[in-house]
Amino acid sequence: MSKEDVVTIVNDFLIDEFELEEEQLHPKARMKEDLDIESLDFVDIAVIIEKEFGLKVTSEQMVKIKKLEDLYNFILAHSQN
Repeated sequence: MSKEDVVTIVNDFLIDEFELEEEQLHPKARMKEDLDIESLDFVDIAVIIEKEFGLKVTSEQMVKIKKLEDLYNFILAHSQN
């Protein structure tokens, strides 16, 4: 899976589920501060990662995701293993 595929799937999910605008979704966007994604929202994100990419995400891994770029890179790194 290419990075472009990951970005498209993640961004589409964020737009649909969190009513974000496409312009807000750039790699350096901070999950909490810029995108207003709260702690409980990360549970939804983890479920989507499992559903869309077949990856299990632990809460310890999720707390390390600070920026949208971190989320993309996490998925890419773990989906190639």
